[in-house]
Amino acid sequence: MSTVAEIKAAIPSLTLAERAEVASCLNQWQDDAWDEQMKRDLAAGKLAGLLSAVDADIAQGKLHDLP
Repeated sequence: MSTVAEIKAAIPSLTLAERAEVASCLNQWQDDAWDEQMKRDLAAGKLAGLLSAVDADIAQGKLHDLP
């Protein structure tokens, strides 16, 4: 059996917390340079104005679900 097949076979026996840990680990590998830049900008507060505007739109009921 291949390592991938073994991992897939083991997943159903993991607890929810263990699955979340594995998913988090795998998800980190998908981050590219743009994702990393967004994280740095968010941490530096560069998106605060945009996030504030979004929060205001939500508070005013301007947010609608996509069809």
